[in-house]
Amino acid sequence: MESIINTIGRRKASVARIYLSKGSGNITVNKKDYKEYFPQANIQFNITDPLTISEVAGEYDIKVNVKGGGYKGQSEAIRLAISRALVKIDEENRKPLKAKKYLTRDSRVVERKKFGKPKARKSFQFSKR
Repeated sequence: MESIINTIGRRKASVARIYLSKGSGNITVNKKDYKEYFPQANIQFNITDPLTISEVAGEYDIKVNVKGGGYKGQSEAIRLAISRALVKIDEENRKPLKAKKYLTRDSRVVERKKFGKPKARKSFQFSKR
């Protein structure tokens, strides 16, 4: 059965498409190694944590295409996509991943700017003189 599993993850303005296949644990993000693409250790942890929790680190090759948003949003989008793929492979992975809330799409996005205001809710300085 083991072919390529494809899932999508989203967070803020980021969309991550991942292709997960049997391999030796290589993670490629936009044709670069993930450690090169995300130099910060805490962001790298975001990506590898679902694999560690489901105890399959080093068993799968992951190819990621991600665009939009900043590096934190991108890493969380990748984390969601990887978690969804691991549940597709083995339903046993659902419980530990769900406990860490890795299967929940975080729907919070930036509120739009309103007219007559400098930002979404901020008002210009007002002085009654």
